[in-house]
Amino acid sequence: MKKIVLVGTACLALLFACKKERSNDKFLISDDRVGFLTKDSQVRELDSVFREDSIVIKKSRELFAGENQITVYSKEGHPLLMLAPVQSFDSTSTIGNIRIIDTRFKTESGLGVSSTFKDILSNYDISRIENTLDAAVIFIDKINAYVTIDKKNLSKKFQNNTSMNIEISDIPETAPIKYFWIGWE
Repeated sequence: MKKIVLVGTACLALLFACKKERSNDKFLISDDRVGFLTKDSQVRELDSVFREDSIVIKKSRELFAGENQITVYSKEGHPLLMLAPVQSFDSTSTIGNIRIIDTRFKTESGLGVSSTFKDILSNYDISRIENTLDAAVIFIDKINAYVTIDKKNLSKKFQNNTSMNIEISDIPETAPIKYFWIGWE
């Protein structure tokens, strides 16, 4: 009888340890997953991937472009993620792009939406920087991510100018991340 109780207790301890580890992974970003969402997750599986959260699918069928915008909300009603499927209006499509909204989502090195440019420099190689109308878009290939830094944080010479190359040295280390995207397409 003691052996059965001991084995049962060990199994319960192992079960709780696995559950705790899984809950920590709920907000982990890596090159092929965001929390429990993987590169291979299909739109039709989102209800099971986010079973504790709410999913809102906004369908837009405009004349020339139609797309699904999927927003995942916590059970408290706070937005967590915005998802865009590779193929709109196809429940078997995988997810192509993910905008990280909630600050709890982070990489192993702690990079998240509340990070600064210094956090990127300290932990990742920057693949390239693109100059858009209102932001510097920084690509981090190691984790299939791209982040934007608002041009308000850059020198005036870059504002309203998309033809100049933005170099790493042009971005202040204190510049906050404006948007954080994972791109699996």
